[in-house]
Amino acid sequence: MTALTPPPPPRPLILGVGNLLLGDEGVGVAAIRRLEAAGFEKHADVVDGGTSGFHLLGLFRDRAHIILIDAAADRQTPGTVSLIQPRFASDFPPTLTAHDIGLKDLIESAALLGDLPRVDLITISIGELNSMTMELSAPVAAALPRVQSMVEDCMTARLGCAV
Repeated sequence: MTALTPPPPPRPLILGVGNLLLGDEGVGVAAIRRLEAAGFEKHADVVDGGTSGFHLLGLFRDRAHIILIDAAADRQTPGTVSLIQPRFASDFPPTLTAHDIGLKDLIESAALLGDLPRVDLITISIGELNSMTMELSAPVAAALPRVQSMVEDCMTARLGCAV
């Protein structure tokens, strides 16, 4: 009798959210584009979540690790990069931006369904929302290398190997 080989563990998910049409609010999506260009698809599923909200819930199923990247209107200096490990919607910064309710509801729903994996939330502080521009402000754009480095650190800590 031949022993069955267990399936490989699920790949980590790197999910960037935000609205590209609102300038800095789209920094999560801009970060995803940078990670794609850097070849992160070799190590994880890299997804531009845009402003999808509940449509993203299926991506959480059977994951062990998600890295979520989003803008935060948290009154920090624009371009400040922070990392938290939320377990419930109440663990999120109190003032995420335009898709705040959808993102918090998504996390809470995943937790209630038992599908919430380990989440590393990387936030990039933004100032005022810019209407109808696809350009990031200079301090927020300058934070993108730090975001990439933080994603690498999160993956290394969870996977036990360098990215």
